[in-house]
Amino acid sequence: MQAKPFYLSAILAIGALYGCTGNSASSKQKGSDSSNAPVETKAPNSKYKPAFEGQTRIAGVKTTTPYKVDKIAEKLGNPWAVIPMGDGRLLISIKAGYMEIHDSTGALVKKITGFPAVDDAAQGGLLDVALDPAFNTNKTIYWSFSEKYGVGNLTAVAKGQLNEAAGTVDKPTVIFRATPALKSNLHFGSRLVFDKDGNLFVSAGERSILEGRAQAQLLQAGLGKVFKITTDGKAAPGNPFAGTQGAMPEIYALGIRNPQGLDINPVTGELWEVEFGPRGGDEVNIIRAGKNYGWPTITYGIEYSGEPVGKGIQQQDGLEQPVYYWDPVVSPSGISFYKGDAIPEWKNNLFISCLSSTHIARLVISNNKVVGEENLLADKGERFRDVAYVNGMLYTVTDGGNLYRISRK
Repeated sequence: MQAKPFYLSAILAIGALYGCTGNSASSKQKGSDSSNAPVETKAPNSKYKPAFEGQTRIAGVKTTTPYKVDKIAEKLGNPWAVIPMGDGRLLISIKAGYMEIHDSTGALVKKITGFPAVDDAAQGGLLDVALDPAFNTNKTIYWSFSEKYGVGNLTAVAKGQLNEAAGTVDKPTVIFRATPALKSNLHFGSRLVFDKDGNLFVSAGERSILEGRAQAQLLQAGLGKVFKITTDGKAAPGNPFAGTQGAMPEIYALGIRNPQGLDINPVTGELWEVEFGPRGGDEVNIIRAGKNYGWPTITYGIEYSGEPVGKGIQQQDGLEQPVYYWDPVVSPSGISFYKGDAIPEWKNNLFISCLSSTHIARLVISNNKVVGEENLLADKGERFRDVAYVNGMLYTVTDGGNLYRISRK
C-alpha cells in the first residue's frame, strides 16, 4: 500500500517530580534536551521506595534531531512481532497463526502459512519469530506460540524452513516446550533472540494464575523463566542449572513474571529483558546466568485488588533488582536497541513498545543504568506491540494492525 507520511515532533510530558531522591541525575547527552522532570505524571499505586537512585522516574529527555513517522501499512490483523530479514524487508507474525513478509515501504510481499495450530484465545497465538544465524543459506526460522497440550496449553518453540515461493513454512517441528501445561490463556511471555554463539534465548511467563505464579521460583518447572537452548531445542552448553538435580537444564534465569521483550545490548553483549508487573512494577532487567529475579517474592507492584503481593517486600538477599521499573505500568512488550547513528542521540538507546500507556518508551542507557526517558508516538493512541531496528530506522506494529516506520527527516 502507499505510505502515508506525517511528521511528528518528539513528545516530552513534563510532570511533577515524585518520590525517590536522585531523579535529578543528569541525563543530558549530545543532541538531546534534558529536563529534571520525569515523564511520568500520575501517582504510583504504592508507596514503595526504589532500591537505588534512578531506578524509577528518571529525568526526562527530548530528541532534538528531526525525525518523521510514516504509517506504511494497516489492517494487518493482530500482529505480535516484527523482525528484520536482513535485506530491508520485514517478517511479521500474526496471532491467528500465520506470518507476512513486507518490504521496507510496507507493501505486502507474501503471506506465509503452514504453521502448527495455535491456541489464540486472549494473549495466546502465534507469537515471536527469529531467523537462524545461517538463515541466508538454510532458510530456517524459529517461532514461539501458545500450544494446546494435554488438558491445558503452554509456550512452545518450533522451527521450519521458510519457503517464500510457495508461501509456506516447510517441515515445522516443535523443539521445546515450557512445561507444565496449565489451563490459562494469559502470560505466555514468548520472545526469542539468538546470542553470539548461535544459541537461542526464550522467555516464558508464569501463566498469571496462582498455580503458575508459585512455579516461577521452581527449577523443575518451565514457568516464569528465561531459557537458553540450542537450535535443536536442547540445553545450551554451560547452562547454570544443568547439573542441579531435578532442574530443567534449559533454564538460564528464573523468578520472572511475564517477559515479552528480549534484546542483546550492542555495547555489553548482555541480554536485556522487560516484563509486566501487576499493578505497578513493570521491570527492565539484565538477565544473567543463574540469577533469580524475584517474582513473586519481591516486586514493586501490588495485586489488582490493591493488596500486597505476598509479604509486600521489594528487596531480599539473593534476588536481583530491576535496572528500572514503572509504577503505574506501561505494559512493556517488544524491545529493541537502536544500533546505528542515523539519529545520533539514539545510538545504543533502548526502545520499548508499550501497550497500556500507548507510546514507545526511549531509555537512555549509561553503564547499565537508565539515565533518561522519553515518550514517543503518544499522539497515535495505539497499543504498541513490538519494535525493531532496521538500517537506521525503527519499525513498530500495533494491536490496531498498523505498521509504522520512524526515520530521520
